[in-house]
Amino acid sequence: MAGELLDGVTSDPVRMGWMEGSPPPADRILLASRADHMRFPMIRWSYSNMRQFVPSRRVAAAGGGVAFERALDDGLGQVSFVPINGDEPITLEQSLTQAFTDGLLVLHRGKVVLERWFGVTVPETRHIAFSVTKSFVGAVAEMLVHEGRLDPAAPTSRYLPELAVSGFGDATVRQVLDMTTALDFSEDYADPDSGIGAYSAALGLTPRPVDYAGPIDLASYLPTIGKAGEHGVGFTYRTPNTEVLAWIVSRIEGKHFADVLSERLWQPLGMLGDADLIVDQAGTAFAGGGLNLRLEDLARFGEAMRMGGLGVIPEAVVERATHGGDPSHFDRNRYPQLPGWSYGSQWWISNNNRGCFSARGIHGQTLWIDPAAEMTVARFASHPTAANGANDPLSLPAWAALADVLSR
Repeated sequence: MAGELLDGVTSDPVRMGWMEGSPPPADRILLASRADHMRFPMIRWSYSNMRQFVPSRRVAAAGGGVAFERALDDGLGQVSFVPINGDEPITLEQSLTQAFTDGLLVLHRGKVVLERWFGVTVPETRHIAFSVTKSFVGAVAEMLVHEGRLDPAAPTSRYLPELAVSGFGDATVRQVLDMTTALDFSEDYADPDSGIGAYSAALGLTPRPVDYAGPIDLASYLPTIGKAGEHGVGFTYRTPNTEVLAWIVSRIEGKHFADVLSERLWQPLGMLGDADLIVDQAGTAFAGGGLNLRLEDLARFGEAMRMGGLGVIPEAVVERATHGGDPSHFDRNRYPQLPGWSYGSQWWISNNNRGCFSARGIHGQTLWIDPAAEMTVARFASHPTAANGANDPLSLPAWAALADVLSR
């Protein structure tokens, strides 16, 4: 395997034999102590089995959830499109392999019309959603705003005095929701010395260096983030905003964030199964990206947003989350494939003529809603590159091509 360049086929976790056998061969065992669960190609197995590597807390479903009706049209796999900056058309089926897809569900008018599973990911798998988790947090926070229990104009420190002297102290809740905070924090996934590296060390998602002497949980780490600039001027994607938001929600509700998710979304939406939310060593939720759930339950959340909340999420919350953010605040240079977009309430908003909006997570986790086409797409993936810029050239035109066919 040395020197071999693995693609979406040759990196298949079943083909590679990770964790197969009793016990598995020594060179096929994945260990948290080596951070195997966060390195390619091992992520093709680990992202579907994160409970074996890190602690988590259960997000309980009520039981009795009903699966979506199937109206499968395998011909949709042959829908073709030209990737962004590409020259030749490819089919959706081809693009799924190239994007290192683990699972895909496409819903049209509430029925599953396309379903694909790869590697070790199956319908019952709780796959990590990474930053798609943020949009769940945003929806719950906006529900509290709607109920008058959370003031979006209030400074963060009103709810969390622990952050008064941090960069968050004088930021408003709305600025945290929309990620227009000015923080001394860099989210460069390729740089272990960036802010995201320090954040990850505090979280404990991977083993800390032997000589590590920094914060060992999120509540200790967040107050160390300083301010750099003026709040409210522009959107900069920074995961600690979501951790602060979830902390506020938990403080107001007086409950662990996993229990808030269960009571606010999982049980009333009739999710098919429990989910697992990664926690730090103090038991605090990894709200910026720690949700592990079934793909069909991710699609159910998307359908609820597409359908105006289904009586669970207030329509005003859906409207705010799907039409929020200021396009003038968006960083066009950092996201050249997302022209005219905005970010608000922890959602990515296209502002196109179809009203598309999305929840996005590293390595290809996706919830894409196209209201005009009455279409919801849910995808799990384990792309070797974290940033979505690596798979957007395939994914964005793929969803558009599907919407075009389904709208006919």
